Amino acid sequence: MKMSKDFLWGGSLAAHQCEGAYKEGGKGLSISDILQKCDSHGERDIFQGLQEGVYYPSHKAIDFYHRYKEDIQLFAEMGFKCLRVSIAWTRIFPHGDEEEPNEEGLLFYDQLFDELKKYNIEPIVTLLHNDLPLYLVEHYGGWSNRKLIDFFETYCRTVFMRYRNKVKYWITINEINNLLNDDYLLLMFVSAGIRLAEKPDNKDIIYQALHHQFVACAKAVKVGHDINPDFQIGCMVAHLSIYPETCYPEDTIIMENDYKMEYFCTDVQCRGYYPSYMKKYFEKNNIHIIWGKNDQQILKEGTVDYISFSYYVSNTVSHDPGERKNKAAEKLIKGVVNPYLQISEWGWTIDPVGLRVALNRLYDRYQKPLFIVECGLGARDHFENGTVEDDYRIHFLKEHIYQSELAVNEDGVDLIGLSTWSAIDIVSASTGEMAKRYGFIYVDVDDYGCGTYQRYKKKSFYWYQRVIATQGEELE
Repeated sequence: MKMSKDFLWGGSLAAHQCEGAYKEGGKGLSISDILQKCDSHGERDIFQGLQEGVYYPSHKAIDFYHRYKEDIQLFAEMGFKCLRVSIAWTRIFPHGDEEEPNEEGLLFYDQLFDELKKYNIEPIVTLLHNDLPLYLVEHYGGWSNRKLIDFFETYCRTVFMRYRNKVKYWITINEINNLLNDDYLLLMFVSAGIRLAEKPDNKDIIYQALHHQFVACAKAVKVGHDINPDFQIGCMVAHLSIYPETCYPEDTIIMENDYKMEYFCTDVQCRGYYPSYMKKYFEKNNIHIIWGKNDQQILKEGTVDYISFSYYVSNTVSHDPGERKNKAAEKLIKGVVNPYLQISEWGWTIDPVGLRVALNRLYDRYQKPLFIVECGLGARDHFENGTVEDDYRIHFLKEHIYQSELAVNEDGVDLIGLSTWSAIDIVSASTGEMAKRYGFIYVDVDDYGCGTYQRYKKKSFYWYQRVIATQGEELE
């Protein structure tokens, strides 16, 4: 079994996790630039600004800003057909609200995309990936302020025009649905620039910020298509499959209700309107959002061309409050323990079949092309003799790729490509660590930026090289 010859195999990166050079080239501060490595409780502190004597992982990251040519050459050696990257908004507009862009920042991405073209690697470009300009948080309150819609439109129009002949595939906002996880304050901060000391009683601020993002993304789709009708512009969500713990009917009702919240963001961005179940949810929870005069029309006219998503975990839900809660990754997964599945060292449920379930559910619901832009295993790699024997990563990806092939070849899902997380070791977004590694290439740097920054091919590098060369036929 294998994928078609035009299937886009590749890997993913995010600017704030790989680029570094946080003050170079006229770049402004982003919200990621004030996040330190996690503390002993596994939490990343949200500071008001930079503090003396504190290590900030994004400031140097893996130094991709200076080493991108070397890294892209390695990706080409693996056979990458695509590379998902993100543009740092703060490289283009350092504060986020300027009228004129920073030419040095634009030039950097010109050079990056040219380097990818040299190796026939298709760039998949995310416009906003957890690195909102800090100035927009401090002076406007982040996405809770409607003014950010116009700022985002100006930014999008600028990069769409600049790279209209270099980039075909665009993604608006990374994992836009993470904003709905109001138990996880860090996610709310990196998703929308909302600073809260505790879980909000009034959810208006969350849904108002999300509404502004919906409108901004729809306007970006419209602007992009006006600039280049050949652009393919997609949304991006963090997606997981959900199971009822038992065949007790209430478990299935809970599963279906959880799926509605899972689909809310894709429903709006793919269908162009708020679904009836969310209107009822707002009514029951006394949630009120303010609509602009033309918002309904904007949402209707700005539906996406495809759906991109991350897949790492699945969830199991139960009607019984006495059931053993899933304490692993509990801020991400609210359900109960699934005895049939293993978990990673960081508590993430490992469920390859759940990816096939996700692909089928999403495609059946929307009938739009899908793109897996994140899927991978975070692990503590043991570097020895110039390499890493990461059979655990190979096994993880092999099983997930196989289930993707079944979804395409057996179930008829339209899948554009698979861009694994991540192409090379980068700073972990959830913890700020380097110890939690995902890549095919080992980077010699530790959690505090110490090391040579040299790159080394892992065992999985050569495995993925064979997978791509055989269109996924050779997975062993």
